[in-house]
Amino acid sequence: MKRKRHNPEQIIRKLRTAEQLLNQGQAVADVCRALEVSAPTYYRWQQLYGGMKATEAKRLKELELENTRLKRLLADAELDKAMLKEPCRGKLLSPERRRRAVVVLHDRFRVSQRRACRLTGQHRNTQRRPIPPADIEEQKLKRRILELARRHVRWGRRLVYRRLRLDGWSVNHKRVHRIWREEGLQRPLPRKRKRSRPAGGSKELLRSEYPHHVWAIDFQFDQTMNGRTLKFLNVIDEFSRVCLAIRVGRRCKAVDVIDTIEELLKLYPPPTHLRMDNGPEFIAHALQEWCTGSGTGTAYIPPGSPWENPFVESFNGRFRDEFLNIELFASVQEAKLLAEQHRIEYNVYRPHSALQGRTPLEVLQQWKAA
Repeated sequence: MKRKRHNPEQIIRKLRTAEQLLNQGQAVADVCRALEVSAPTYYRWQQLYGGMKATEAKRLKELELENTRLKRLLADAELDKAMLKEPCRGKLLSPERRRRAVVVLHDRFRVSQRRACRLTGQHRNTQRRPIPPADIEEQKLKRRILELARRHVRWGRRLVYRRLRLDGWSVNHKRVHRIWREEGLQRPLPRKRKRSRPAGGSKELLRSEYPHHVWAIDFQFDQTMNGRTLKFLNVIDEFSRVCLAIRVGRRCKAVDVIDTIEELLKLYPPPTHLRMDNGPEFIAHALQEWCTGSGTGTAYIPPGSPWENPFVESFNGRFRDEFLNIELFASVQEAKLLAEQHRIEYNVYRPHSALQGRTPLEVLQQWKAA
């Protein structure tokens, strides 16, 4: 049989009866016998409800129930916060990610599927719908995209898309973009810096009209692990964007520039012009005399105008972002080896947006075939 419990209103009525009996001169033991409770229970009632009215006791009971409900809600909210941090990193934007999150919450926290779906924003019909069989071609494409993204950590989805097209994949950019986002490969866009250019500039900029018409040369600097300087001499064919040479050393003087160009002349036709800035290595008498003797013209850009040498500056930006910023060189020899590997990959493998998605080597070969 279920135990009988007194509610607060009944307790207050019995305390009033006890007070009347005590005023009549009865002992506490006789009062407890009349109320059918023990003496400790009577004193506990006096401690909790003595001097309280029935309405006040009812209000107290309501407050206790409200407090219990709020505690339960707070516990549920804290549990929801813990569950949201648990299933996976990032936002749950796709149905598949939410599907996996619901399964994790259901298994790990032992919550109902209804609550897990409500917490993740997943519709229950979507959660219960059978997963369609995986498309084999889609899986192959996804693996190839992940392979390219891991191999070339600084490539974006556009470069990956162009490389896929060159590899023979029949895929459009929207499909690549969808997979790129599903796999969480998006990178934050770099903040665009406002570049102040003085008005004017070179009105008659020499344009490259055929391969080896204009070679652009420039320097870049980096350092080895011990903090010593590395100097890179980059030579670019402006028409095809082919990187002809990357010379690496601790220093590079005018004589070294001449030696690099003479080594290139063993492999390529001599250029008609050399485009360069006004650095001390380029305006040295030794280089000017060599150009005069070989019949190669010089196209010096105005001082403080790197945009007048756009092709090699564009290469320098890609070279810095895709190579120098992700590599750590222990020695000059290691820097030479890695730079040569990057040069070959840039010419043969990397698609170029300014070349309609072709590689520089393809542009050169198509020109020769035409």
